[in-house]
Amino acid sequence: MELYFLALLIFLMAFALGSGYPVAFALPGAAIITIAAAAGTGYIFAGTTDAFFHSGGPQQWLSAGVTNLRGVYWEVERDTLIAIPLFIFMGIMLQRSKIAEDLLVTMAKLFGPVPGGLGISVVFVGALLAATTGIVGATVVAMGLISLPAMLRNKYSPSLATGTIAASGTLGQIIPPSIVLIILADQLASATDQAGTLRSNLYKAATGEFSMPSIFGVSSTSAGEMFLGALVPGVLLVLLYMGYILVSALLNPKSAPAVQSDEDFDLRFWGRVAVTLIPPLTLIFLVLGSIISGVATVNQAGAIGASGALIMAGYRLPEKGSKHLYTPAVLALAALAALAVLLNTYEMNVKSIDSPEEATGIMLGAVASATLLLSLIWSGWRVLRIEATMHGVMLETAKTSSLVFIILLGAAMLTSAFRAFGGEELVREFLNSLPGGFWGQFIIVMLVIFILGFFLDFIEIAVVVVPIVAPILLADPGANITAVWLGVMIGLNLQTSFLTPPFGFALFYLRGVAPQSVRTVQMYKGVVAFITLQLVALAIVGSYPPLVNYLPSRSSFLSETAPPPKNPRLQYCIEDYTAEQFTEDNTVAQVIADAEALDLSALPRRLQNDLTGSFESAAQALEEFDRIIESEAAVKAAAGDYRPIQREVRAIEKQILKHSEEAQLLQTRIGRMRDETQATLRAALEAQREGTLDKIQRLEAQIPEDWEEVHDDFAELTNAEQQARNMYRRNADTAWAAPAEVLSILQANDQFEALESDLRDLRAVVESAEEGDPSAMEAVEALEERFREVEGAGDISSALGRVRRDLRPNRFEGESAIEELGEAISEYETQKDWRTEAEGLEPGLEAYLDGIRDTLGIRSQSRLTREQALYMASCSSVHRDLSLNF
Repeated sequence: MELYFLALLIFLMAFALGSGYPVAFALPGAAIITIAAAAGTGYIFAGTTDAFFHSGGPQQWLSAGVTNLRGVYWEVERDTLIAIPLFIFMGIMLQRSKIAEDLLVTMAKLFGPVPGGLGISVVFVGALLAATTGIVGATVVAMGLISLPAMLRNKYSPSLATGTIAASGTLGQIIPPSIVLIILADQLASATDQAGTLRSNLYKAATGEFSMPSIFGVSSTSAGEMFLGALVPGVLLVLLYMGYILVSALLNPKSAPAVQSDEDFDLRFWGRVAVTLIPPLTLIFLVLGSIISGVATVNQAGAIGASGALIMAGYRLPEKGSKHLYTPAVLALAALAALAVLLNTYEMNVKSIDSPEEATGIMLGAVASATLLLSLIWSGWRVLRIEATMHGVMLETAKTSSLVFIILLGAAMLTSAFRAFGGEELVREFLNSLPGGFWGQFIIVMLVIFILGFFLDFIEIAVVVVPIVAPILLADPGANITAVWLGVMIGLNLQTSFLTPPFGFALFYLRGVAPQSVRTVQMYKGVVAFITLQLVALAIVGSYPPLVNYLPSRSSFLSETAPPPKNPRLQYCIEDYTAEQFTEDNTVAQVIADAEALDLSALPRRLQNDLTGSFESAAQALEEFDRIIESEAAVKAAAGDYRPIQREVRAIEKQILKHSEEAQLLQTRIGRMRDETQATLRAALEAQREGTLDKIQRLEAQIPEDWEEVHDDFAELTNAEQQARNMYRRNADTAWAAPAEVLSILQANDQFEALESDLRDLRAVVESAEEGDPSAMEAVEALEERFREVEGAGDISSALGRVRRDLRPNRFEGESAIEELGEAISEYETQKDWRTEAEGLEPGLEAYLDGIRDTLGIRSQSRLTREQALYMASCSSVHRDLSLNF
């Protein structure tokens, strides 16, 4: 019965949206009405309000939407959406400051002489505006008012001209910073949590193990990663647009003729080009560059963008020739340059000023910050005073931001109602039943989003569809896609919603400013080619995931917070890198042999044993690595025959699980029917349960008889591979640990010997110590701390610790302290002897560690080198199939 209410929910939502009812009220309204109807119907016909819900009751699901929104967006860690009003402010401020007009006019003159040059200039300016304003409506209107008349006047095809303008205006949806990418990042962050649970359940059902290894987990994403991931696809789309216009102009010159400019390309012209281009490019660099370099979070980058837009508006809005026109901008640039120099020169930490130089740096930094603040206030005053621009920008920012957040609340309630009537499970079952595995599911989802784009806005699709389908797609271990790749693919697809008639918003905006001579049919015809190009870009990015995944991975691995080489998720890539190093340099075995030939007799027995064990482990690690290659090849060879059987059996087991849950639910309902008046209904449910159990038996009979044997044989191969990897990692870590420790000890000899006189002088201090006098204890404690900093001097430090405890005022034991100090001095003399004698081992140990650093020792490094980080970024940007482990 709940399916009828699910259909009612979808009908009410579609009816409300189709009738023009505001989205912010249509989504929660449909949810509330449907939940109320289901509760009322259940109370009237079944005696309980919970009867016609898939699970739970109306109170639970009515509050679930608001509770979920509050639980997600009120958490301190989830501050992604703060960037939305900042980027909206940035975009509206730049749009009001007429930057678009300057760019369009100047770029038209620059590209005009090239075939299709006006169209190419529109795409170029659209890309720049996308990276600054990101507002589709404002961009399309500006280009429609300025470029469209010029293109038509120069005999451009109306279809090509309108299609170019409409498509270029939509670039703001995929080129960062983009509001849709922020919303998608937020939705996907929640979806990855659900996907992780689904994948963990799959692993448990397949293996019987309760804990899934972390390397099989689902990685989340952030707005910053989405921005980085969308950068290359956005540039790809721009190049496709430009290439199409250029080819069209070459094949059919009449459709996009070259426009000869009367203006000379002299120094004055290039000066105007620089003045027009440099400010927006600088803003793009500051916003995106701060995110890519890890200097700023997305929220901080949004604040940078908003401040930059305010300063640009401060010199663009006043009339040319005004007094001190560029002074605020010059002050801001000077302040930023000063801050950059100061941050690289001084330790700018107010809490730890250790020298006059650092205090000077802090004072200069305060002056530079005050100058930057002055330039912002000055620019803000101008914007506020000239045509009340600030008032209008703030009002539009508040309206747009409020709209986004109200839609998010409404979507949370609609999603809650959708789940209340079993919609999520219905979608999951439908997708899982599709042929083609993950790619069959993915293509259907992309097709649905594309079709919905004909009728719905991108925000509605992002907040309604993504929470339902994303967990299902992300949980699939066969594709093992990243959340950032899925988000960018959806973002590319959503871009078409602005161009697809009848509700393509870019078409509406352009129709409002286009002359009457341009027919609507011509506009529809013009966008077809660009929609096709968007789908081509979607196919290219879908077939080559590194286009999306590489930049986020690269930024992560090169950042200060990069994961260490021992991170479990990196191990397959680490071992691939090690295999390449072994191929390029086969001297590791000789390095190990040379190390085994070292004379270790000068070292204490413990260190001798540790070093000998390390060298043996290094040799064993080489053998284990060969086992990894052999076992991996065996798994790949067997996977071809095993995979089809595994897929067949897992599909049957999913159906068995589904029917088992149905039978359990029916049994629960039957158990509650104890009233004789419900005997007929109980009998019907019992018959239904028997039919379900019969289905389970028939499904179990479809599982191949030799499945257990086939599965066990393949599991034996995968276990052998994993065992080889574990043994290799253990031996590789051991191969590095002891030699690195001994080398550190020997390299600290000078530091060790420098403490000898202080240690011997301490005897007089301890012998003259008196009960109640803390000076002796403090002297011992100071020297104890210095020995603790010396590698390998822990025994001496411990002995001094015992001396210090004997000198405590409340438990003073002078004789014991003198005795313990003697043991410390004796230990020092012993160490000094073998340290001096073993100094000759340093070159040999250094050669050994250098020889295995990039192979056996890579896991033991504190962080990856740049070369290794770039390799890890490339390796991890490819989706690795995990299905054989499930």
